[in-house]
Amino acid sequence: MNAIDLLKADHERVKGILTQLSESTERGVKKRTELLAKLEMEITIHTRLEEEVLYPAYKKAGGKEQDVMYYEAKEEHRTVDSLVLPDLKVTDPSTPEFAGRVKVVKELLEHHIEEEETEMFPQAKKLLGKATLEELGAQMETLKAQYKKEMSASNLAA
Repeated sequence: MNAIDLLKADHERVKGILTQLSESTERGVKKRTELLAKLEMEITIHTRLEEEVLYPAYKKAGGKEQDVMYYEAKEEHRTVDSLVLPDLKVTDPSTPEFAGRVKVVKELLEHHIEEEETEMFPQAKKLLGKATLEELGAQMETLKAQYKKEMSASNLAA
């Protein structure tokens, strides 16, 4: 699977989890907690794959416009990973505050996904070409399996 198809499949999974989370109710504490853990794992792995594999290749192959998009995308990741997701994780899932924070996370991620899929990914296809995207995709699949194993092990240890 090429890198872009892999990342788009991740995007669909994340959007599905976000939809389920935003449709959940304050009574569904267990469901919300499980969905949040799933969301965190998907986002963490996806972000690492983008930042370690696709983004550097994209930045290297591009020019000034790609540099700007690269740093913007990284900043959006940082906002979700360092600010929004940690806040959501410490919010009581049985409260309206949780629903509000889910809505903000959903809006941020949907904006980020749309930018990647309409701007960055089409540019990456042109800049990197099919063969490179296939290589990057294979690299990502290997890393993804490794990261999932690591995260599952650390979740079991916790």
